[in-house]
Amino acid sequence: MQLIRDWFSRTFNDPQVVVLGLVLLLGFGVVLFMGNMLAPVLASLVLAYLLEGFVRYLERWRVPRLAAVTVVFLSFTAFLLALFLVLFPVLYRQLVQLVEQLPAILARGQALLLQLPEHYPQLFSEAQMREIIDGLRRELIDWAQRVVTSFSFQSVVVIVTLLVYMVLVPFMVFFFLKDKRLMLQWLSDHLPRDRGLASEVWREVDLQIGNYVRGKFVEIIIVWAVTFITFSLFGLQFAMLLAVMVGLSVIVPYVGAAVVTLPVAIIAYFQWGVSPEFAWLMVAYFIIQALDGNVLVPLLFSEAVNLHPVAIIVAILVFGGVWGFWGVFFAIPLATLIQAVIKAWPSAASHREQAQGEA
Repeated sequence: MQLIRDWFSRTFNDPQVVVLGLVLLLGFGVVLFMGNMLAPVLASLVLAYLLEGFVRYLERWRVPRLAAVTVVFLSFTAFLLALFLVLFPVLYRQLVQLVEQLPAILARGQALLLQLPEHYPQLFSEAQMREIIDGLRRELIDWAQRVVTSFSFQSVVVIVTLLVYMVLVPFMVFFFLKDKRLMLQWLSDHLPRDRGLASEVWREVDLQIGNYVRGKFVEIIIVWAVTFITFSLFGLQFAMLLAVMVGLSVIVPYVGAAVVTLPVAIIAYFQWGVSPEFAWLMVAYFIIQALDGNVLVPLLFSEAVNLHPVAIIVAILVFGGVWGFWGVFFAIPLATLIQAVIKAWPSAASHREQAQGEA
């Protein structure tokens, strides 16, 4: 207990450590208790971080800040609008086709399960398989009923939420970019002057988050495009729908790739069965995943991610459980923040002791 009291007294005698601790507590408190309400703000911040790099590039060519922000914002809006108009009809059509074929896929899956007792009678019995099938059928019916019920009650809420995002997010993105320096100056004016440690952590985390958001966007686009081209060349059904799923799966490192492999394998199997086409498609898919993890990620995130894979998975589980989707998306930046604080914290205490020793 004496050691703990000594450490607490020694550490929190440093005003810089106190300021950093208060800022962290305030930030995590706002995220924890107001995260859902501030979701449009967080989405706007993500997009602002994404576009800030392009704005800085134009500023290096002596383009005024307002003109650079306007050009980048309008270009990105046009890109998203074109992507939505081209992509959404294809995804909707393929999703409808998948729902129409779902009964046939389930029937074939049931037939495959019933064949297991014939091929492996020492492991499976027909009664066990029928019990499993009945249980799966009940679970599927219950899930479908819950989806229909929740959709009927929440459809209006979802529509209103989308309208709010469509109006507020572009508005806030533009002003986050346009008035970035003013906002940071206002925040700086309301923080204590003795905040060197907090400023050091902020500079590192700000750089990491910017690199991470921009790198993640590029990774999603590249993985989606390469996967779609590959699936289309093989003639896989629902190529665009599956490619979008694979592209978005990179938001959740390791876990996303493992989860999205299942629907890809199921669709390919029910289209071709156990055949050379199925085997070659899965080989190509795993090559894409390997290149993403071993080539693309190191190139894009060499400056943004310096974390052990176990630390990344733990961060995803912890922050995802606390904060849902945004916790999963920001798991790596938040883990980087914790790493930056851990690295900077002892240095503050040692600087304090050094200053006391010199005095």
